[in-house]
Amino acid sequence: MPELPEVETVRRSLTPHCQGRRIVAITVREPRLRWPVPTDLATLATGQTVRSSERRGKYLLLHLDYGALILHLGMSGSLRLCASDTPPGRHDHIDIVLESGQCLRLHDPRRFGALLWSDQPHNHPLLAHLGVEPLTDAFDGTHIHTRTRGRTAAIKHWLMDAHQVVGIGNIYANEALFLAGIRPQHAASRLSRPRCARLADAVKTILHAAIDAGGSTLRDFVDSSGHPGWFQQQHAVYGRANENCRNCGSLIRVDRASGRATYWCPHCQK
Repeated sequence: MPELPEVETVRRSLTPHCQGRRIVAITVREPRLRWPVPTDLATLATGQTVRSSERRGKYLLLHLDYGALILHLGMSGSLRLCASDTPPGRHDHIDIVLESGQCLRLHDPRRFGALLWSDQPHNHPLLAHLGVEPLTDAFDGTHIHTRTRGRTAAIKHWLMDAHQVVGIGNIYANEALFLAGIRPQHAASRLSRPRCARLADAVKTILHAAIDAGGSTLRDFVDSSGHPGWFQQQHAVYGRANENCRNCGSLIRVDRASGRATYWCPHCQK
């Protein structure tokens, strides 16, 4: 599933092409996505201008004159920019046609993505209870230390809880914890203030580096132009089970629980 860096990559690549452009048509070929596409979506959005774009966690928001479109890429979805007369493929479910003659095309083979509408997007049930954005000043060592007191969950699980902090999925939780030198299984409530501060800095460093690299492409992810990301080439631990740690040479370990893999170095992470 695309995480924060991938969604931010899509947002940045789309914004120059859609901001200030009027929507002239919306074509829905398949409304049965993760949540049904609103039947009145075209009526609500057609004729409105895209005023700005925003990322909230793993959601992409296109703010219009009134209200906003809320998009989620699901497990394997992509939002691509193409000419409006480009013939759609089998899994091209929705076109948002702009006055420029281009369109934003939602491609989603598994149909786990979403395109929704809200006149108050930040109060939408999917967004209203999301946690802090990790790339803001509000996310720091003090925030982590305060919010993890009394938490029995492992720190990796806490990082991936969208009610605590948004956008950090499995890849970047593994990478940030390695950079911070913290074992993923460590109880969140036992982290000291200095270690919380180090973790906050590591999260920001990893996310910024991933955005600069266009995200990670492990299987399906591409940006709005169809280009893959390259951050997977910089992964220190994720996907590197039984390979040598680049810092100390120890073998990277992998633990599996609830369908997720946790990668870590037993020497560098304590």
